[in-house]
Amino acid sequence: LTKDGVVDNHMEMGKKLLAAGQLADALSHFHAAVDGDPNNYLAYYRRATVFLAMGKSKSALPDLSKVIELKPDFTSARLQRGNLLLKHGKLDEAESDFKKVLKSNPTDKEEKEAQSQLTKSDEIQRLVVEAHSSYENKDYVTAASQLDTIIETCNWDVRSREMRAECFIQMGEMWKAISDLKATSKLRNDNTQAFYKLSTIYYNLGDHEMSLNEVRECLKLDPDHKQCYSHYKLVKKLNKQIQSAEELIQEQRYDDAVSKYEAVMKTEPNVHHYSLLAKQRICHALSSRAIPVCSEVLQSDPQNVNVLKDRAEAYVQEEQYEEAIKDYETAGQHSENDRQIKEGLEKAQRLLKQSQKRDYYKILGVKRTAQKKEIIKAYRKLAQQWHPDNFQDPEEKKAAEKKFIDIAQAKEVLTDPDMRNKFDRGEDPMDPESQQGHHHPFYGFHGSQGFNPFGSGSFNFKFGFN
Repeated sequence: LTKDGVVDNHMEMGKKLLAAGQLADALSHFHAAVDGDPNNYLAYYRRATVFLAMGKSKSALPDLSKVIELKPDFTSARLQRGNLLLKHGKLDEAESDFKKVLKSNPTDKEEKEAQSQLTKSDEIQRLVVEAHSSYENKDYVTAASQLDTIIETCNWDVRSREMRAECFIQMGEMWKAISDLKATSKLRNDNTQAFYKLSTIYYNLGDHEMSLNEVRECLKLDPDHKQCYSHYKLVKKLNKQIQSAEELIQEQRYDDAVSKYEAVMKTEPNVHHYSLLAKQRICHALSSRAIPVCSEVLQSDPQNVNVLKDRAEAYVQEEQYEEAIKDYETAGQHSENDRQIKEGLEKAQRLLKQSQKRDYYKILGVKRTAQKKEIIKAYRKLAQQWHPDNFQDPEEKKAAEKKFIDIAQAKEVLTDPDMRNKFDRGEDPMDPESQQGHHHPFYGFHGSQGFNPFGSGSFNFKFGFN
């Protein structure tokens, strides 16, 4: 074959593979066609088409520009480039392309699209000016709303997303800010500032592990980034202390664990989440240590009411409810009118009854001291594992459906502060009898108004773990 024949073969094979949806193979043939004939504008255009089908707009733009360079009157390529430039927020360049399309004897369809996009671009230009003005005046709610409209059209515009992320931060909408910053970190390859901001937001939300992940991404791009390196040292130290403290608790070295969590509070005294975490885990460590110490006292003084009450409470913390009930009953024999004993006994009895029924902590495999982040993480893992769509056998699918509902209910209860408080007091917020007739959306799963995590008909549950 001649050189032109080889290029033609690659072009023909590429077209067939593209039509069949085999994008990677089609791309290889168009690469070869471009290499074989660098002046073949159709090869660049076909390759740009594949890039767009693969969602790689950044790669498509240079090819479309090359097409226009080689064949300035190729209206379709110019219109496509204008649309891409508009999505990237490059409004002046996009408008230039749309105007040139209108001057180049376009088809009726091309003329209609170019005019529509030009009108839209003019409107976006006006909104950009208004959004900047609102932002400078610290009217972040209005600015965010204006940026919402801009991003609906310019959804790959890094600057608009960065500004909206700042608005969300000022509004306290941290998870929305995270969503925008994650998008900008992908839209701009060297966006170290986005990773730094993500790391600091996660850190201030109490998620030291995600904070560490994001700041490491920053340092991969720029090992000498001063802000990221300084923050990395702090997060790494805190993360190491927390991991070490948890290992000590697992080894039942409670005194050392307490010391390590006290060090956590010194490392980060300003972020409430870490102080609260440290105090909760210290409480857990001390209650775990209390049982053997209290037992030593009671060997010598078995009727010591105060120590019996302390050990009973420690047993409750450790979920040893029967032992707690025994201690409260023994204490009650020696102090009949003690209100604390009566309330503690009733609580332990409720929790024992509850543990014999449905325990949402056990369903998710988390401790009673688990943070919301741990609960959601456990829920995600189990929900994916037990989704009924994973099972083909009717009996297995039915069992998975029941398990999945339990998992969804557990997450619902344990991530809602009021419902979790009720459950911790021995009530089941999902039990109609326990709630004395109060309605809850989970009740009556198979009823007309009941909660259904699968939607109607066949299972179509969507995971949205952003």
